[in-house]
Amino acid sequence: MPEELEKVDVVVVGMGWAGGIVCAELAKAGKNVVGLEKGGHATRSDYIGVKDELRFDNRYEIMQSLKGDTVTSRNEIEDTALPVRTMADNQMGTDLGGASVHWAGASYRYWPYEFEIRSQTIEKYGEDKIPEDMSLQDWGITYEELEPYYEKWEDTAGISGEQDPLAPERNKPWPNPPLNETPSLKMFKDAATNLGLHPFQIAAGNMSQNYENPDGEKLNACMYCSFCTRAGCDFDAKSDPLATVIPTAMRHDNFELRTRANVRRVLYDEDSNEATGVMYVDETTGEEYEQPADVVVLAAFAFTNNRLLMLSDIGEQYDPETREGLIGRNFNGQYNSAFHGVRGFFENEKFNLYMGAGALGAAVNDYAADNFDHTDLDFIGGGAIELRQYGFGAISSSSNYTREVSNWGADYKAESLKYAYSALRIWYSSIAMSYWHNYVDLDPTYKDEYGDPLLRITYKFGANERPIAQFGIDRCHEIMEEMGADIIEDDEVAEEFDHVFSGGHYTGGVVMGDDPETSAVNNYLQMWDVDNLFVVGGSAFPQFGSHHPTPTIGALAYRAAEGVERFLDEGGQLATAKSKTMKA
Repeated sequence: MPEELEKVDVVVVGMGWAGGIVCAELAKAGKNVVGLEKGGHATRSDYIGVKDELRFDNRYEIMQSLKGDTVTSRNEIEDTALPVRTMADNQMGTDLGGASVHWAGASYRYWPYEFEIRSQTIEKYGEDKIPEDMSLQDWGITYEELEPYYEKWEDTAGISGEQDPLAPERNKPWPNPPLNETPSLKMFKDAATNLGLHPFQIAAGNMSQNYENPDGEKLNACMYCSFCTRAGCDFDAKSDPLATVIPTAMRHDNFELRTRANVRRVLYDEDSNEATGVMYVDETTGEEYEQPADVVVLAAFAFTNNRLLMLSDIGEQYDPETREGLIGRNFNGQYNSAFHGVRGFFENEKFNLYMGAGALGAAVNDYAADNFDHTDLDFIGGGAIELRQYGFGAISSSSNYTREVSNWGADYKAESLKYAYSALRIWYSSIAMSYWHNYVDLDPTYKDEYGDPLLRITYKFGANERPIAQFGIDRCHEIMEEMGADIIEDDEVAEEFDHVFSGGHYTGGVVMGDDPETSAVNNYLQMWDVDNLFVVGGSAFPQFGSHHPTPTIGALAYRAAEGVERFLDEGGQLATAKSKTMKA
């Protein structure tokens, strides 16, 4: 039998951005909080020496092992799903800070249109614009309501940026000025301007200068060392939970962090209709514990939030045959349809691409959200066109060769050296829609090391994915041509999802809204069915937006933390449900 521990006000599962924010805010409010992290207790010093491209970019040293815990994947409902066991195909964060430790830092807000996408699409284009298989719905919150929480996250993270000419006017400037402009970024901006577009420097979770956030956490100016993506920052120059919200929480005696704590169940009492705590395994000793709490907050990766609810039999699981049930519904993300573009080769240009930062880049949002007319287009939504200078090492730059050359032999060697730092890539990072046939559930065959079913992902492209990808490629080609590339190679749009989850941007399954018939949580991410259970993170997205999810996850986490504090003081549902369904 698990050992029962002393009850606390709040237990939080997962210590990335979402969990770290909730813990920090509630600890500051004087609540007794326990944060449970499946991974180890990583600190900044653990990432000294990460400037090794082979270890971290190619061998994924700080990613979760897929031997005991992964997902299974299939395209069609009648297919048998198979486990994803190759690290190149599924890169999930592990240890304290989670996936936020190895993120690049791109920090866009979602657009007002995207929070009310169904109602605004119908108002402008008519209901027939929405494909029959698309499960499109509003978020139950507006941009204006979420804007103060975006601002709070940006101040905590110290985001470096400048005003996007097309975005809603900010109430205050970005906390830090934008990162440096490199020759490749200037070339992109000049070309975009020549085409009548509106380029700007990408808002970045990489410090352009030394910064102290409102909680007193100090971050250092980025050194442009090129090791942001797939690596932890050893210099406190990247906006991540290890540099911000986790140390803020840990300064309070009323907060306790437990690592190597693998939560396997949410404890639920049917008579009272309450979550009573969680059961977890201390993976250092193998001992099982029950942690009682007045409020349970699931703040893990979208895969884990969904799976824990299913394993705990909380909420009605989605059935694609009847299209009833909520848990697992509207699963989506930036799959291989969402990053398409072109590569340009320059005969007489050399760019210092070996230096960079995760979100050092330029973009245009002329083709994001509904910033352009979709009347005669066979898709809805959009995305950003970007050029980034991550910093490319010897291994990654060796892939810069044209399609006329094979990836082996003397010709490959000569061409990869020739274009190592004379090739640029522009891509379109586009919206990802939800469909009734895309969902997650528990796999009937494959299990983890404890004997629990793995999460099964059923995903195939819908009506929107391939047309929007091709549109993005064409727009990227126009910019690259204006930049003067001598050779331009367009990406090819895949026929179908290829079971590669390397993007790390996966959302939905426990979606938010204002109608309990179509949403599992309200706009405080409080479950409609279980008042004292909050499910925080990307799992709340009804569909993906035009951009990367981290800022929106952070903003929603701040709102959820506010909701948990209110619930502890007042109890009950924090939002009023609307009876009108917004389900497609």
